[in-house]
Formats: sequence, structure tokens, C-alpha cells
Amino acid sequence: MDNVQTVVSDHETLAIAKKEFLTSWGELSTNWGVCKTMGQIHGLLLISSTPKCTDDIMRELDISRGNTHINIRALQDWNLVYKVDLDTCRKDYFIAEKDIWKVLVRIIQQRKERELTPLIELADRFKNLENDGLEAKEFASMMSEISMFSHRADQVLQNITASESSWLMNSFMKLVR
Repeated sequence: MDNVQTVVSDHETLAIAKKEFLTSWGELSTNWGVCKTMGQIHGLLLISSTPKCTDDIMRELDISRGNTHINIRALQDWNLVYKVDLDTCRKDYFIAEKDIWKVLVRIIQQRKERELTPLIELADRFKNLENDGLEAKEFASMMSEISMFSHRADQVLQNITASESSWLMNSFMKLVR
């Protein structure tokens, strides 16, 4: 009898932990520039031991089919989720990239492409404006500053995404010691 209660208790504990993780992962994902639902789908696939079909995702997260399809497609565009073929079923099944370093790199690359690259292009376009008058000088100066900072940030992100996870983790651990 005690073993049955322990199994039920462990199952309930896991269910609570998964629910809390999915809620938090969804909320954190808004900081990456994606919607909460997209983050929750990613989180669900990330912690799943087996591929999930759209119906599984809909049921577990209590979301609509359309919302599920749109967000899975977006996750595939980010290269965070892949479709897998299961010979036993005609449905599409999905898995998440499980290598957290690759997940981090892909998120950085997407954010860089969507946010930093347009900022660099904008600042570069206006940093060499003719400097006639105080307003124009201030504008050009600010565009030059933004350009310089953006290019440096871009270089740092390129170095991070090009490096191996073990090298970066070792470097990071040296900094925090």
C-alpha cells in the first residue's frame, strides 16, 4: 500500500513540477522575443521523453489547434523543434533540440537577426550624415555611438555562437570563481 502511495505521490510531484516549469518557461520565453505559448510548446517538447503530435500538445497545454500549428511552425523556423516520422502513425510528431548549448545559440542567432542586425543597418545608414548644425551633429554622434556599440555586440555574439560550449563554460566558470 505504501508503494502505491509513493508512486502516486511521485507522479503528482512530477506533474506539479512539469506544470510549473512549463509556466515559467513560457514566461521566460517572452524575454527572447517570442510569445508565451510558443515557449510553453518548446518547453513541453524539451522535457518530453518521446515525440509529441499536435493533439498531445493541444491536450497537455490546453490550447487550440491553430495556435499549436502556428507556434510549432515558428519553432521549426527557429530550428528549435523538428518533425519526426514515426512508421506507426500518419500524424506529424515533433521533438525539441535537446542540446541546451544549441538551443542558446539558435535563440541568440534569431534575436541577433531580428533585433541587432536591423539596428546596425539603421545606425550605419545615418552615422555619416552631414554635420551642419547642432542637431545634425548630435544626431550623427548618437548614430555613430549606436553603430559602434551594435557592431561590438554583434562581434561578441558571433564569438559566442562560433565557440564550443565547453570552452565558453570553462571561461565563464573562471570568471565567477
